[in-house]
Amino acid sequence: MSDEPESPKAGPELARAVLDAAKARRQAAAPRRRTPSNGDDGRPVVGGRRARGYSGPGPDPRDPQVFGDVLAKLVKARGWQRPAAEATVFGAWERVVGPDIAKHSRPIKLDDGELTVEAESTAWATQLRLLAASLLRRIAAEVGHNVVRKLHIHGPAAPSWSRGARRVRGRGPRDTYG
Repeated sequence: MSDEPESPKAGPELARAVLDAAKARRQAAAPRRRTPSNGDDGRPVVGGRRARGYSGPGPDPRDPQVFGDVLAKLVKARGWQRPAAEATVFGAWERVVGPDIAKHSRPIKLDDGELTVEAESTAWATQLRLLAASLLRRIAAEVGHNVVRKLHIHGPAAPSWSRGARRVRGRGPRDTYG
């Protein structure tokens, strides 16, 4: 250090020096606060313990959530996107293919991307076979690509000869259908 006395400051220099000294005193006197961090479940942790009570103003992981958002996060976290998309084909068949087609058909099974659809009559089965490409596009637009890759469309099941009021035990109707 030099033995010369410091020259007196005036004007803006004096104001800056006083401000810097005040800031330094305030920072030295202020107690050190710990900033809250979040625990594993997202709730704030203060001093090693989880915060309790109300979350206060502003967003907080403890605030009530919209059920659809929570369900979407759960489906994504568990990897259930594909089973959920497959279930949409069955659960929302009318929305997926339209009300006219849904009145006359229903999905039976979905196995390895191949959807089996049963029509109410052979005429509707033929019509659905002609519309198969557009049905696949509509299904892909609604539930996602590669959920349904191929359609198997068949008509109503054939009548069963094994039961009924006029059933006769024996060989069955072999003389007619030989």
